[in-house]
Amino acid sequence: MAERNQDNSVVDDSPAPRLEVRVAALGRALAERVNRLVAAVPGQPAGPVGLARAIGIDKVLASRVLRAAASRDPVAVLQQIPGPDPLRRLASAAGRKGVSRDLVDDLQKSVDEFDELIKNEAGDRSALDAILSSWLPEARGEFELRRKQAVFRALSQLRGQMATTNISAAFMHPSSDGEHVDIVWIIGLLSLQRLRPGSAVKFATRRISAGDSARKPQTLDGRSVEGLDGLRLDEFSSQPPAKLDVHRVGDVVHYTLADTGFGPRSAADLTFAEVNRGEIKRYLPTGSNRRRYVFAEVAVPSELMVFDALVHESLLIGEPNLHIYDTAFEGVANVNDRARDIDRMDLAETLQPLGKGFSKYRLAEVPWYVDLLDRICKDLGWNADAFRGWRTRIDYPLYGSQVAISFPAEERG
Repeated sequence: MAERNQDNSVVDDSPAPRLEVRVAALGRALAERVNRLVAAVPGQPAGPVGLARAIGIDKVLASRVLRAAASRDPVAVLQQIPGPDPLRRLASAAGRKGVSRDLVDDLQKSVDEFDELIKNEAGDRSALDAILSSWLPEARGEFELRRKQAVFRALSQLRGQMATTNISAAFMHPSSDGEHVDIVWIIGLLSLQRLRPGSAVKFATRRISAGDSARKPQTLDGRSVEGLDGLRLDEFSSQPPAKLDVHRVGDVVHYTLADTGFGPRSAADLTFAEVNRGEIKRYLPTGSNRRRYVFAEVAVPSELMVFDALVHESLLIGEPNLHIYDTAFEGVANVNDRARDIDRMDLAETLQPLGKGFSKYRLAEVPWYVDLLDRICKDLGWNADAFRGWRTRIDYPLYGSQVAISFPAEERG
């Protein structure tokens, strides 16, 4: 709902702006009243340790209160400050040590308003933190990281499987016919393990848009993917190598980890490359405004996901975008399907340009990664210096999500 001032300017009176105004006012009040109360403590103790000793509270509580009250952003005050009950303990402790009743009562009033705001506007403190993180970019990353980590811990135990690092990389190179694009997929799952017996560990590669020919995945040396021979890159995998069962259904290739036990002793590094010649059309009809894209699915709960898109310079006509989808309702998304925009997840993940030269693509967690990229280009006879890359690095990627990197497509005809 919007109203207009006398000067005819629009005032946004919708719930979110009204709440933000209320939050800011409460943050200013809490910071001011905490600072006044602390300044009145007998002996004027300095720092959290001094305050904790002077009024008899926990030093962690004292530290959080002082840090929040020192913030210049009133919204950040509410995001950083402890909850109502710890604040009430602070006020009561200060009162017992001789701080005036007026100062204690003033702080208690703001704490009561804080309590009411949490219950009526958010439901609980965690939900309020979610709201505040949308107004505080510097707090959003930490907020999301903690929640994603909790999801990872729960899902890895429920699914009975995990990996420490999930690597996906997609090379896009012009096909020899000049009309298509070859795509080579690198998939690496490091410290992949079952956490309990019987857990089915599986993942897939697929094409969303139907091509003008059947998908024909191959190994680096040109053999059809009917089994794992030649697909797994043993020099970048554990020895003895983990075994995969490979099963093709139409344009989807399913990979299932063979039963190798469970627990830490079953952990293995698995890396393989899949070559797809003529995977997609190079040119789309003029005016279609469609985008070319590659994507990775989070099919195994992982502590870290690194997804690189490496595009031959002759295919580039614009900058890429990052898309992250919730696949729970409609499955894997086509970036060009506007109906799937509603499934895009609003997360703080970013896309980092890597430029040219594989030396810039190093990964601290994967010391052999640059060697792997060089190996792909060498085996296929490609010029490594002709690729430009972009990377998204996601801590605790959400299981069941789809991460896509899209580029403007060339148009013709």
